[in-house]
Amino acid sequence: QVQLVESGGGSVQPGESLTLICAASGTFFGSFMMAWFRQAPGKEREFVAGISWTAGWPLYVDSVKGRFAISRDNTNKTMSLQMNDLKPEDTAIYYCNANPPSFEWGPGTQVTVAS
Repeated sequence: QVQLVESGGGSVQPGESLTLICAASGTFFGSFMMAWFRQAPGKEREFVAGISWTAGWPLYVDSVKGRFAISRDNTNKTMSLQMNDLKPEDTAIYYCNANPPSFEWGPGTQVTVAS
């Protein structure tokens, strides 16, 4: 069983940066493809970025390509999302999970981008 806790969110202005961290507990973190998802108010949760268990093959939704970078550290059971040039439309609660999602969702971390 893997438990997930997200952190690193905050309130920033457009153009600024944040780094999100996903901390996992459990034995099999390194065996799974992992991903970041987000849910904006009134919208369904959507895929943002994914990464293979070897930390290769990053995938991004078109709206964040060139601005976000996903990485993982299987030794420390963490995954990161470096978010640059943030835009108001990036405002959402960000979650991590396996890809496709197979673990219980963590609490998420709120990202708010506003002037």
